[in-house]
Amino acid sequence: MSREIFFDEKAFIISKTCTKGKITYGNELFLQMSGYAPSEIIGAPHNILRHSDMPSTVFKLLWETIRRKEEIFALVVNKAKNDDFYWVMAHVTPSFDDHGEIIGYHSVRRKPSTKMLDIIKPIYKTVLEAERKGGIHTGEKKLMEILQSTGKSYEEFILSI
Repeated sequence: MSREIFFDEKAFIISKTCTKGKITYGNELFLQMSGYAPSEIIGAPHNILRHSDMPSTVFKLLWETIRRKEEIFALVVNKAKNDDFYWVMAHVTPSFDDHGEIIGYHSVRRKPSTKMLDIIKPIYKTVLEAERKGGIHTGEKKLMEILQSTGKSYEEFILSI
């Protein structure tokens, strides 16, 4: 049975990926929380950490944003190798070469507040239910409905809670 695991609120989980999303670096806390050895995780797709309670809609939004050469803040639940899980407030940014072309992505994650999780968990559950009923487009529509009611974009909403 999976259980929620936690990390210190002053600590940062850091990872880097290539443009295809394969992990090229993970700091010690990244390895500790994920439960993977460097030899297991370097070169693996970052979605190896994807938890089934995380809406695809949010990952689609995240990838669309960073591929536009923009940064994003997102609340994400990750799955460890042993099926334990942990929540993060992720700040994901593209990394650029000297010509302004994306050469990879950099993610710095902190422990989210209890308030943030109390707000986002039911929203993600609703979006995930919509995805399961009608696919990712239905999930996107549901998330946009929720965000419209707040008058904020996803990132503005996340940063406001």
